[in-house]
Amino acid sequence: MEKPKTVKLTSGDRAFYTGVNLFLVFIGVIIAVPIISTISSSVTPNGYIGSTFDKFILMPWKWDASAYKALLGNNGFTLAFWNSIKIMLFGVVTSLSLTVPMAYCMSVQDLPGRKILNYFVLIPYLFNIGVIPTFLVVTNLHLTNHLCSIFLPGAIGTYNCLIMRGFFEGIPESLKESARIDGAAEWYVLISIILPLSKPIIMTIGLYYAVGYWNDFMHALLYLTEAYLQPLPILTRNILLGASMSETLDTGTAFGAASIASIKAACVFLSAIPMMLAYPFIQKYFTKGTMLGSVKG
Repeated sequence: MEKPKTVKLTSGDRAFYTGVNLFLVFIGVIIAVPIISTISSSVTPNGYIGSTFDKFILMPWKWDASAYKALLGNNGFTLAFWNSIKIMLFGVVTSLSLTVPMAYCMSVQDLPGRKILNYFVLIPYLFNIGVIPTFLVVTNLHLTNHLCSIFLPGAIGTYNCLIMRGFFEGIPESLKESARIDGAAEWYVLISIILPLSKPIIMTIGLYYAVGYWNDFMHALLYLTEAYLQPLPILTRNILLGASMSETLDTGTAFGAASIASIKAACVFLSAIPMMLAYPFIQKYFTKGTMLGSVKG
């Protein structure tokens, strides 16, 4: 049995791969430095004076978890965290429940009025109506001070819908036709044939929606005025803004013995943990779902 031939790299190829590797290392350092600095700042003891290196990387035996204990023991933080969880979960379920059938309808070639439907979806994407009309609609529907005001107005993302439509169009038409010949309705074709084959794009679009709803700040600022409904981005903004403007933060009662800098860093890091935990499980679907969904536009 012949051994597979190996392709020898030229000096130009080696230089190219070396440059690519160095560039990726550079990008990795740019990403890692703020994360490490934030974690180090969040576990720095109150009143600690160390070297410049300690401000960047604090040794584990010097860590102090007072900031995390103060935040997790604070009712306002846990309530805001739970509000963000509810917005993200209900928002993802609602958006996917509306985006999947919309994208499937747009992908059916012989659907009457398909071109009009595509224009109906595309025009709002190109010409945004703005904040004021959306605010008036939400207000007139009495959705203010309801968590659904965060995800209902933009439940169907046009970009996400178009990507999902392209994925559905890439599924062989013969699979759909065989089910239709057997008398299956379109909803049965969607649920029994399309959805089992569409796990990559569903996970990818679901991640897009989850990140958007988790980090949504503007809609919460506009529509949620009650303190008990405010999500984590609003609380994080209040902590960061209050500290930067030298406002009085009652660290003795609200946040215990933790310093303001540690509270700020711990709040930022805790707010990033859910997405950091979710991404590794969805990463294997991410590239496949995006690339296949962008083949047809």
